[in-house]
Amino acid sequence: MIALSLAEIAEVVGGRTHDIPDPSVQVHGPVVIDSRKVADGSLFAAFVGEHVDGHDYADKAVHAGAVAVLAQRPVGVPAIVVEDVQTALGALARHVVQRLGATLVALTGSAGKTSTKDLIAQVLARKAPTVFTPGSLNNEIGLPLTALSATENTKFLVLEMGARGIGHIRYLTELTPPRIGLVLNVGTAHIGEFGGREQIAQAKGELVESLPADGTAILNADDPLVRAMTSRTKAKVLLFGEGDEADVRAENVRLTDSGQPAFSLRTPSGCSEVTMRLYGEHHVSNALAAAAVAHELGMSAAEIATALSEAGSLSRWRMEVTERPDGVTVVNDAYNANPESMRAALRALAAMGRGRRTWAVLGKMAELGDEALAEHDAVGRLAVRLNVSKLVAVGGREASWLQLGAYNEGSWGEESVHVSDAQAAVDLLRSALRPGDVVLVKASRSVGLESVAQALLETGAEGEVAAR
Repeated sequence: MIALSLAEIAEVVGGRTHDIPDPSVQVHGPVVIDSRKVADGSLFAAFVGEHVDGHDYADKAVHAGAVAVLAQRPVGVPAIVVEDVQTALGALARHVVQRLGATLVALTGSAGKTSTKDLIAQVLARKAPTVFTPGSLNNEIGLPLTALSATENTKFLVLEMGARGIGHIRYLTELTPPRIGLVLNVGTAHIGEFGGREQIAQAKGELVESLPADGTAILNADDPLVRAMTSRTKAKVLLFGEGDEADVRAENVRLTDSGQPAFSLRTPSGCSEVTMRLYGEHHVSNALAAAAVAHELGMSAAEIATALSEAGSLSRWRMEVTERPDGVTVVNDAYNANPESMRAALRALAAMGRGRRTWAVLGKMAELGDEALAEHDAVGRLAVRLNVSKLVAVGGREASWLQLGAYNEGSWGEESVHVSDAQAAVDLLRSALRPGDVVLVKASRSVGLESVAQALLETGAEGEVAAR
């Protein structure tokens, strides 16, 4: 964080100092909410969670190097006491962003946010120092923590914004007002909470409504609900997509033999070729979104294409592709799942598995409400239409819907199987995989299917399958 004295912080957040001998002492390290991550010069924000009260760790944090604690009550060590720690954290983030003068890029969407954010960060980092959301810390706590990690040298701040209801993104934009706002898509993620795609569009569009007149709204021309957001912003609009009307577009899209997308990137400043390191055609749209941001910030088509071609995955369990010594390829995409990302992952599996046996190890997609049965059934059917060799549906009711969809689409019989849990899936795969197979593992985060991918990689390291 930029250096601020405890007196300054107390004034910004409307707090009272307690047990602070010298209010001029500065916080110059990171703001953290986990006492194990305290570094010298930190500010420790003590949140009260369901199972853990951060105030109980105040003494430990200060002894580890924290200058003070942001707390809701005196804690016996240097502290700034406020009515609500979350509100105070947001106020501090807004103050720091205003002081920095960095260009703030915010993005949202139903699918692909984290992958796109990682691409944007890697492209912009070639131009100037860039700070971006780590992983998926895109809520009312993660977003201000990211903003507070910026320093005096930061030129670009890239923030992912998530929403579980109307008004959430509006709140986040008030904490960290963006100059560039990017909306990727409107899908069915969390549709059970929102009530419908129109309500999701309403929530996502709060981002472009927040933009200033001299800002830029970057919108997906291929998504009608996103493109319609043009009327909801006073900012300039830049469109990305694969159609001719897009300002930043992809032409001649294709997949390499290994399933990596390649295309001609066309921007208002020129055209250049891209071959990505990431897997799956869905990354073309993500790359175009990143390219549009970079173009708006002054990068040439050639610079953008080079950066996109060299960019990798920065966040774990998102299409992580690992080949075992025995030739089995494990695709760990188990961080989360919704109907759009599930379909994209299956298409990527089909492309990667040309001439090889493919396995889709799939589990529940959460928060779909009344759409749950239809969406799980549709994913099972798609696996058949894409000629996936084997479907392993893992879990309870939703997994049975996945298997039933596959069975009804293709009368698969032994090609689809329903198992009770992750361990049962591991046991099945260990006995059935052959060298050269490609295995996709994907489900909502709550299912925990990353354990399947990890077990398969450990098996490969031990050489068990290779010895069969």
